[in-house]
Amino acid sequence: MIAKTSPEIGGMGHSIKRKEDSRFIQGKGNYVDDVHLPGMVFGHMVRSPYAHARLKSINTEKAKELPGVLAVITGEDLAKANLAWMPTLFFDKQMVLATGKVLFQAQEVAFVVAQDQYTAADAAELVEVEYEELPVLVDPHKATDPGSPILREDREEKSNHIFHWEVGDKAATDKAFQSAPVKASLHAISQRCHPAPLETCGCVADFNRATEKLTVYLTSQAPHAHRTLFSLVGGIPEQNIRVVSPDIGGGFGNKVPIYPGYVCAVVASLTLGLPVKWIETRSENLQSTGFARDYHMTAEIAADQNGKVKALRVKTLADHGAFNAAAQPTKFPAGLFSMCTGSYDFAASFCEVDGVYTNKAPGGIAYRCSFRITEAAYLIERVVDILAGQLKIDPAELRRRNFIQPDQFPYKTPLGWTYDSGNYEGALNKALEMVGYAQLRKEQEEKRKKGELMGIGISSFTEAVGAGPAHTFDIAGIKMFDSAEIRVHPTGKAICRMGTKSQGQGHETTYAQIVAQELGIPASDVIVEEGDTDTAPYGLGTYASRSTPTSGAATAMAARKIRDKAKKIAAHLLECSEEDLEWEPGKFFVKGAPSKSKSIQEIAFAAYTNIPAGLEAGLEAVNYYDPPNLTFPFGTYICVVDIDKGTGEIKVRRFVAVDDCGNVINPMIVQGQIHGGLTEGLAIAFMQLIDYDENGNVQGGSFMDYLIPTAVETPHWETGSTCTPSPHHPFGAKGVGESPNVGSPAAFVNAVVDALSHLGVKHIDMPITPWKVWNVLKEKGVVS
Repeated sequence: MIAKTSPEIGGMGHSIKRKEDSRFIQGKGNYVDDVHLPGMVFGHMVRSPYAHARLKSINTEKAKELPGVLAVITGEDLAKANLAWMPTLFFDKQMVLATGKVLFQAQEVAFVVAQDQYTAADAAELVEVEYEELPVLVDPHKATDPGSPILREDREEKSNHIFHWEVGDKAATDKAFQSAPVKASLHAISQRCHPAPLETCGCVADFNRATEKLTVYLTSQAPHAHRTLFSLVGGIPEQNIRVVSPDIGGGFGNKVPIYPGYVCAVVASLTLGLPVKWIETRSENLQSTGFARDYHMTAEIAADQNGKVKALRVKTLADHGAFNAAAQPTKFPAGLFSMCTGSYDFAASFCEVDGVYTNKAPGGIAYRCSFRITEAAYLIERVVDILAGQLKIDPAELRRRNFIQPDQFPYKTPLGWTYDSGNYEGALNKALEMVGYAQLRKEQEEKRKKGELMGIGISSFTEAVGAGPAHTFDIAGIKMFDSAEIRVHPTGKAICRMGTKSQGQGHETTYAQIVAQELGIPASDVIVEEGDTDTAPYGLGTYASRSTPTSGAATAMAARKIRDKAKKIAAHLLECSEEDLEWEPGKFFVKGAPSKSKSIQEIAFAAYTNIPAGLEAGLEAVNYYDPPNLTFPFGTYICVVDIDKGTGEIKVRRFVAVDDCGNVINPMIVQGQIHGGLTEGLAIAFMQLIDYDENGNVQGGSFMDYLIPTAVETPHWETGSTCTPSPHHPFGAKGVGESPNVGSPAAFVNAVVDALSHLGVKHIDMPITPWKVWNVLKEKGVVS
């Protein structure tokens, strides 16, 4: 069948797009969309209405005739400039604009540039594309079947199989299973979802022909890495590229990859010599940018009759969509999914993952987690509950029996990770005490006698953050260190420039407090700058909860370099040897004579006016921090739910979150991170799904279907903490930004399943909607 269509499809019509341009949807702030440059023009994408179709022809003449249209770029145009394909962050390549055929609904087909955004949108409707529909593949389990269509004709390997990855000792694991008296298993889906940041993706590309310098205002979580990739893809000398990331309106991993809109805007600016703005609509963001999860997982635990675990076996199928655009370290095709042994002392384990192509949007990003750890934590915490139910052991007690013990750290897992420190039972005990666990179990027993449905769910998770050590971690070949530059001015004020990029985590507060702690300069006297590659030191950006573990460490180390130099200047000013000086935050003083001292402000002024002979003037330092290991925050979350039998509605009555992120810099920021992450975990557990029908049409491609939690749905979060410092971090911090999203989905699901367990329910896949629960109750004869 050959169909001739305009690009308008369900959920993507331009009437909807224009509504989405309102600030009610797009948000407002110091954002890329607020950038306005003289002579700026606007880009708009033409997108495919089909999931899989051959491109027969593209007619752009009518669009070009519309007044105000400056250019229409197609894949063939890009091919002439050798820009039709761009590398992904994981050894694949992705079409910038479709050539040959389209591989997912909403794939980019053409790019229209006009003098205003509405003309560009109108012109996009005039681009006529002729498609020949092809068989659609949306089920990853059928991707390697003999009769399935081969999606990627550009690859030498004519297969939809992307990779097979395995880790662990298969023989030892299989042997443990053969002799184990108890085995528990679970098949679970960590569904395809989307970070849905407050602001969508976008850029303004501005090529100056006179200076031959390209400035790109970009929604980037990793500005320096994006600058390097722009240079590699476009052939522009890296020193001629400046990437500026202002406030980007949230990221959660969605703003790590390079997207076709970025490349098209740059190409258009190079061609026209004008600034070109491209800002996607909300539906475009949901339908075509980096998704998360879509892992189809099976886990088996071997144990003895007392519940002591012996071995773990995991097999997973990963749906990567049309292109393998996963953002994760080079050595880990499935990210850090091999953290799936969690907080438990397994003697043996084996994990294998296969990745496949389907007719879906590409991605595989780390949505508020360190490269697939949310999936891993969810799987292990669910299957531990399955084992507890099978053995009729309280789930808290089963966890306690199997925790890695404090004296076992540093602990090497059977899948190769070395945990730095932990006290898992301490976090569990505190959570149990806070929630009143014993009393809740008694209440649950009484309610069941009355036919009421109440559930208690526990998740004792371990996270890995701070990517990462150069000996193991890189993205696109770039080692995953991070950086800080501190410059103390003559008056004792300071500026701290970072290689990370805040998306609302409060970096300006956190980094300034680190400087204050290390140097004694008041935090209010420290300016923190990020996101401008012309001024910031090279860094790998902000994702995988790496800000405090890497850049925070770099900040401390740079401050200590400054303090070492300040000591020399203080000794000169006080006319004593360095060995005679002691430090307290803010000043050096002579041992035994505290009145003989010099403040950091006095020392800073002297650094520019009165330095000892042979010492370089100034008071500044740069540090590129390469961590020796990841850090491993952990925690225990307990969720209490009540279920309405008549409607299947789930009410989260209480949620207690006890986190251990090592030494805390700012408690209020930690609380904010935990509250936000728990709310996202709530949404994933109960609300959010990007799905596809049999024809590859996106379900959940707008906020009409992809639900965002509001204050109405969000419960009250009760938080607590324990403190187990990281032994290798400069000030013992571990990071916390992603822990609540990693640990909470399992707690929510465990609570719902626990409420229904006496009915024989063992598992319900996320999102657990009232409709799903009501159908389970109907199946069990509870409702009719």
